[in-house]
Amino acid sequence: MPIPPRVLTVAGSDSGGGAGIQADLKTMLALGVHGMSVLTAVTAQNSRGVQGAWQLPADAVRAQFRSVVDDIGVQAVKTGMLASAELVETVAELLTGLAAPVVVDPVGISKHGDPLLAASALESLRTKLLPVATVATPNLDEVAWLTGVRVTTEADMRRAADAVLSFGPAWALVKGGHLDGAEAVDLLTDGTEEHWLRAPRHDNRHTHGTGCTLASAIAAELAKGSGVPEAVTAAKDYVTGAIAAGFALGGGIGPVDHGWRFRG
Repeated sequence: MPIPPRVLTVAGSDSGGGAGIQADLKTMLALGVHGMSVLTAVTAQNSRGVQGAWQLPADAVRAQFRSVVDDIGVQAVKTGMLASAELVETVAELLTGLAAPVVVDPVGISKHGDPLLAASALESLRTKLLPVATVATPNLDEVAWLTGVRVTTEADMRRAADAVLSFGPAWALVKGGHLDGAEAVDLLTDGTEEHWLRAPRHDNRHTHGTGCTLASAIAAELAKGSGVPEAVTAAKDYVTGAIAAGFALGGGIGPVDHGWRFRG
């Protein structure tokens, strides 16, 4: 049997199954790659929010990474919740020199507004992790937190992308889903090329896990050999369908449907 491309997610656990490691692995399965994981933190989390979070020791993160990479190997890596400056720096060190594309989702807060990264880790994220990223995928709140640039119009997205690129990633994907309008508009750029990605905005509040899912989908497509613009375009198409099929779960915000293509 042929071996599928291998993708590693370095992120936290979402006990409700809508985001984090759980969303990453579901996305990878849906897109035909073999998902592997390095767990950085455990959360008590459901449709209403995050009730608690506990980070793992840096040695545990390092051991998981080496165990997978040294034996199985990877064709792409995705990072999500890293919790602390120590873990950001540990993961950045592990990724330095790795011969595989890296998608960095600079997770700062949850969908419900709960903090998932210590404020003290911001500088480490800027100076250690973003420079090793092939693609960084901040939403507008994360752009403001990282760069101080506040985006209120599409025109602002160029300035935001330039500010993100100044920290060193090869590509910046500024996600404009929080802007008003009939379309969800994202800007992908490496400072030379610009790709504006547009999709219909679906009237569905059940969008938990969107950012994790998009970053994992990009990593999966990169692992399959696509270039960055092609990978991001394919990932956005997958996520748009997942958002449209998002479903109610519990009493709050439900998840996107990672398996929507199987049920179409």
